[in-house]
Amino acid sequence: MVTLQAGDVLFHNATIFDGSGKTPRYIASVVVRQGSIQTITEPTALANALERHLEPSIRVIDCENGRWSLCPGFIDMHAHSDLSLLHTPEHLAKITQGVTTEIIGQDGISYAPTDDAAMARIRKQIAGWNGNPKEPKDFFHRWRTVGEYLDVLDKGLDGKGIATNAAFLVPQGNLRILTMGYESRAATPEELERMKEILALSLEQGAVGMSSGLTYVPGNFASFDELASLCEVLVKYGAYYCPHHRSYGKGAIEAYTEMIQLARQTGVRLHLTHATLNFPENAGRADELLKMIDEAVAEGLEISMDTYPYLPGSTTLGSLLPSWVSSATDKLAVLNDHAKLEKIKHQCLVEGTDGCHGCTLDWDRIEIGGVMKNDLAEACVGKRISQIASERGQDGFDTFIWLLKEDDFSSTILQHMGNEGNVRKIMRHPRHTGGSDGILTSTKPHPRGWGTFPRYLGHYGRDLPEGKSRNIYAAKANVEDGPAEEFEAVEPKTIFAGGLEEAVNHLTGRPAEVVRMRDRGLVKEGFRADLVLFDADAIRDRATFAEPKQAAAGICAVMVNGVFAVDDER
Repeated sequence: MVTLQAGDVLFHNATIFDGSGKTPRYIASVVVRQGSIQTITEPTALANALERHLEPSIRVIDCENGRWSLCPGFIDMHAHSDLSLLHTPEHLAKITQGVTTEIIGQDGISYAPTDDAAMARIRKQIAGWNGNPKEPKDFFHRWRTVGEYLDVLDKGLDGKGIATNAAFLVPQGNLRILTMGYESRAATPEELERMKEILALSLEQGAVGMSSGLTYVPGNFASFDELASLCEVLVKYGAYYCPHHRSYGKGAIEAYTEMIQLARQTGVRLHLTHATLNFPENAGRADELLKMIDEAVAEGLEISMDTYPYLPGSTTLGSLLPSWVSSATDKLAVLNDHAKLEKIKHQCLVEGTDGCHGCTLDWDRIEIGGVMKNDLAEACVGKRISQIASERGQDGFDTFIWLLKEDDFSSTILQHMGNEGNVRKIMRHPRHTGGSDGILTSTKPHPRGWGTFPRYLGHYGRDLPEGKSRNIYAAKANVEDGPAEEFEAVEPKTIFAGGLEEAVNHLTGRPAEVVRMRDRGLVKEGFRADLVLFDADAIRDRATFAEPKQAAAGICAVMVNGVFAVDDER
């Protein structure tokens, strides 16, 4: 007989999407007790308990005979919440879309492990990703090692913890910075041994793997052999490798090939982060990538990937520069040197830069998403560089250099260069998981930071099969409750053959397997109560490119470790 105890939460008669992708949805009641899923039962098994007088502390949520659906909390496989989890504790961007766990330390550079000198430069280098908070004054003095950073996350700045669970990847760029700075050369054997020591210590302190940013300095200076040596440490600890590889544009297929060869040579578990094929050079090439992955998996390699369900990408404006500029100690001096500036211009407009994945810069495709200096916002934010250049009476390259200087290399951008066919093919692959890659601190960020997970379920899981598509690009898409005219009729297209059950699995059970989270990712007795209560007919992203900071529709409640982070849509 099922009994209820003081402090229990009962989701009564919910439609269960269990996160496995194998079990068809079903109606059941779920009892949450002391942070975990205590019981999953047929509703009739609770009839006697519900008829009796209940303890006042027992919370019963009537899911209206299956109208409300319950699934595991979403796991964001690529999050840039390294600082916002601390300095913005409400963390609305993520909890309002049902995210309960985030994998941080992405793209090969973050705030641990580090030392005093490295921290100062890292803060400036990735301010466009994470901001650069000045308060409290001791904010960046509370940790240096990975273990110390995780301790700070456990407590939060106010001693109350953080809004979501977090798992940390050791940034490979930090290993280089701590041993050899930003030097563009191969590591010596002694330096490589030191990197391996720091990596091993960081894994022992609680990291789950290692990330790379192989288009960002200084990680991009690492050779294949250096990466292989580090991956051997990951194998020893059962951790995984999560590379932002050397190109997502020209040379993308070759860059994916290199990462798969790393896995083949070392046996490391490989997770290809934001596994896109962007830029016009790669239109229609998704099948090539997926064939490579399928062949490697057939050999016995463990390979997975994540993507976001949008076309534009997002990064910092300064990252588009050639790496020899980005690695300079004084980048401003480089830009003020006429001969060097002419070399930069040739690489940006004729050869292509390694910072832009080997592609040339197209000013019509680069939109300014955020600036650090507020007095630049009106003139720049939400505009393409070509438009800003026209308004300033300049050419695009001069405007590019002007803004880098004026905003201290901290502006964020959206690059409009995705391919819908590639996005759809990759997201339906059996090794795919969801990752937002959301930059949350920007003035006008990419909407993926607020909308990724409901967009997977609403737009791709439900609406496209019904022949509906919502325009998130046009200004008219900013209406909160979504008038009928914002949807347009399109050819019906099934993305997830297994329906919402499969779509939920991409966001829950699959990523939990990649990260080796043994008690999350499923609605299962004994698992932690990371849960999302949603309306399967109404869940959708509200975030648009015009108004990106909008909470999702159709999510009633979100639980993290049995505690409500969102309750009755609040």
